Amino acid sequence: MKNSRRAGIIAASTAIFALSLSACGASSTTAEPSTDSSAQGAEDFTPVTIKNIYGETKIEEAPERVATISWVNADVLLSLDTVPVGMDADTYGMNDNNSTTWKDAALEGLDASIGSENAPVQYKVGDDIDYTGIAASKPDVIFAPYSGLAKEQYEKLQKIAPVVGPIEPSYLTSWEQVTEAAGQMLGKEEEADALIEDIEGKLAKVGEENPVLKDTTFVAADLSAPETAYVYSEGDTRPRFLSALGMTQADYVQKNAAKDTFYFTVSPEKVNEWDSDIVFSSAVAGNTMEDIIKGQPLYGQIPAAKNDAVALPGTDEATLAISSASPLSIEWALENVVPGIVTAAENAAAAK
Repeated sequence: MKNSRRAGIIAASTAIFALSLSACGASSTTAEPSTDSSAQGAEDFTPVTIKNIYGETKIEEAPERVATISWVNADVLLSLDTVPVGMDADTYGMNDNNSTTWKDAALEGLDASIGSENAPVQYKVGDDIDYTGIAASKPDVIFAPYSGLAKEQYEKLQKIAPVVGPIEPSYLTSWEQVTEAAGQMLGKEEEADALIEDIEGKLAKVGEENPVLKDTTFVAADLSAPETAYVYSEGDTRPRFLSALGMTQADYVQKNAAKDTFYFTVSPEKVNEWDSDIVFSSAVAGNTMEDIIKGQPLYGQIPAAKNDAVALPGTDEATLAISSASPLSIEWALENVVPGIVTAAENAAAAK
């Protein structure tokens, strides 16, 4: 994954939006999990071919040992009751296990808690992929449909095991696409379809229970850097999440979005052009809108800010739950992030 993944998650929280990130890994931690807790394919597995931006990968047999690259891909396997033999350590929004609340809960439910005998190996995120660590985990398949793998990285990984590579470039693969690919790879297509239907249904239910969302337009942004604002375009997970709740992305984004990328930059002098009812701003853990405006007074000119209609996740973990959305993280976000979004929409409606 190129440095764009971290950019996509943290954006400008360090005032640097790095775009050329390589993928995960310097070394690995924790013991290798037993194959009993690894991916278990269906006995009547039918060979499948999964396409990616670099070609296609044929899976002849249900894999029992799957290594993942990118946090989303590991989450999806866990949501299908499959423990990876190796996965990236979380380096943003993480807990003491270099994991997340939702990932820990899933691992515990599968008797594979971090630090236990059955836990996945955790690869440390660095400047490049931990090829040695991945090879040492002896995977049958390397699962990376949501990633920023460069072609040379993909080809190098292919020498270790078949790679389910990025379905869309630059982290634009949706969690639904990842789940579908996981279902095909594992011989669990029915389970994957049911999972997608369940999560999409829960998102839609939020919209039904909060009709104010249907009439709300949004801009998904990052206001953590005073010198530059970042706006996420349609292919990013943040706008996808907000749209799934029933809201509509503001026309401003459609008019200014760059092709084949998930964000664009905006100078603080132009944020007054954001023609949306609300703004959802990630990567501002612990800050209020007042704090943000103190750092950059021009952000106070955002129309939504004038109506107390800027939704802030509050913590890095909450930002991660949406910026790297998966079936597991979405369930968590419905309880821990969505209430703030609804409040912002209600404030916007009251100001009309």
